[in-house]
Order: sequence, then C-alpha cells, then structure tokens
Amino acid sequence: MQIEAFYDEATYTLSYVVFDAGTKDALVIDPVLDYDPLASQTSTASVDRLCAFIEAHRLRLHWILETHAHADHLSGSQLLKQRFDAPIGIGERIVEVQQTFKKVFDLPSVFPVDGRQFDKLIADGEHLAAGSLTIEAIHTPGHTPACLCYLIGDAVFTGDALFMHDYGTGRTDFPGGSACDLYHSVHGRLYSLPETTRVFVGHDYQPDGRPLAYQTTIARSKRENKQLRAETDESSFVRFRQQRDALLSPPRLLYQSVQINIDAGRLPLAAADGKRYLTLPLNSARPTDEAGAELRASDSALR
Repeated sequence: MQIEAFYDEATYTLSYVVFDAGTKDALVIDPVLDYDPLASQTSTASVDRLCAFIEAHRLRLHWILETHAHADHLSGSQLLKQRFDAPIGIGERIVEVQQTFKKVFDLPSVFPVDGRQFDKLIADGEHLAAGSLTIEAIHTPGHTPACLCYLIGDAVFTGDALFMHDYGTGRTDFPGGSACDLYHSVHGRLYSLPETTRVFVGHDYQPDGRPLAYQTTIARSKRENKQLRAETDESSFVRFRQQRDALLSPPRLLYQSVQINIDAGRLPLAAADGKRYLTLPLNSARPTDEAGAELRASDSALR
C-alpha cells in the first residue's frame, strides 16, 4: 500500500490518495474544491492535481471517502465522482448534521436529511473493499457527530479527530460536537490501535512555523500529543478543550463549506437567472434589528 498526500495551503487541509501500486486499486480521502471567498469563485486546481496523479499512475478509483462534513473547505468529491465514476462515502450520522444545518441555513423543505446525497452511509466497524485494499471505519465523534477515521492496513486517517502530536486534537464547539465524545474517540478507540499504526492527519497548521508534517504514529501521539496523551484524564481534557474552543474564531469558510458539504459536495442549484447562490446567516450568534443594533435577550425571544 502506498499513500500520496496533497496539501491545500489555503485551508491547511491534507487530502490523500491511497493505492496499491501492483493492482492499481485506489481510493481518495477528503478531496478539496478550491474557493476564493472574496470573489465567491470556485476553481479546480486541487482536484486537478489529484486527477493528474491518478491518471499518471493509471489507478482505478474505487471510493471517495469523507471523514466528516468539513467546516473549513469545500469538498471536491463531486468532481472526482464525475471524472472517475467512483462512489462517495461518509459516516451514517451525517443525517444528524444535515438536520442541524438545514435549520441554520433555512434550506428548502425538500432538502433531504436522510443522507441520500451520498452513495454510501458508513457504519462504525464496517469494512469496505477497494479492490485489494480493505478499509475499516472507526466512528470517532466529538468534532462532529458523524466523524469517521479510516483504518487501511497499518495506517489510520484521522480527519479532524487527532492532529500531529505537536498540535493536538480537533475543536469540539460546532453543533453536535462534544469534548467528552472526542476524548473517548481518541483515548478509547484510536489509542487502542497498535502503537506502530501510522497516523495521517486531516490538517496541519504548522505550529511555530515548522515545515509541513502530516504523519505520526499512535505511539508518539500517546506519548507526546500536547493536548491528549495516554495518561491524560477525561476531566482535564474536557476542561482544556472547552476553554480553548471558547477562544477560537469560527473557521473562515464555515458557512460556505458546510452548506456545500452536507449536500455531498454539490454546489447549489442554479436560480432563475442561471447563477448559483449560497445562503449565509447574518448575526446568528448575536441577533440584531434591521439597523444592526444588538437585540436584548427579551427582544430576541419575541422574534
């Protein structure tokens, strides 16, 4: 088994092509569709790089797998599906995320919240075949309720659950997130894997300006992870995670990316004028009146 990593500098995201060089069987994890928020324009450079690699190595793409509905980048899964006719899979609890954000974005009543936008809703412990490759799904809620990690051979792809040992873990303050759940996902499930298991992370934020890094091990994570080590108790981690999350700004592309990603990476349908429009809630954290004046709690209750 071989692994090729692709880094999107704009969103600090790692995408992976996992493949068997002998049989040419392959899968992709967490592809990126580029998006310029100032111009509100998508582009395909990141997906094009993945496609060029797949084509250059004459790989057969069996799966496009999402670790979760990302809140920091748009998914490029639909483009890959279009080009290689491969199915898209995500954790089965994506339905909970869809139900939550359908309300946030006031999506049309016909927007499905049963996960049908994806080709496969994957259960905890389920095994998928990608030709000669076998993928085991590990449900790791905490960052979102639907997060999955994928164990393939001696490598686990951890998405936003577990990052490099010098950075820590994913945030847990999104709707449906839970620091308690994340503790048990990492400490109870990922840390129970063999210590030689290679860990491939979903993002690298390059703390202190260090060079890009995206591979560590379970052993090193248990020993050195700056937020959650083998000896870290649940209450300490939960307290730390909640305090840290309270100080974090929302991801730069939160509303744009989640709106696309709960629909399996599809852009919104074209409106009557032929253009596609995103819905962005305004002042949802601190409601205001039409002039922009912040409403008191009693005023908000009346609206």
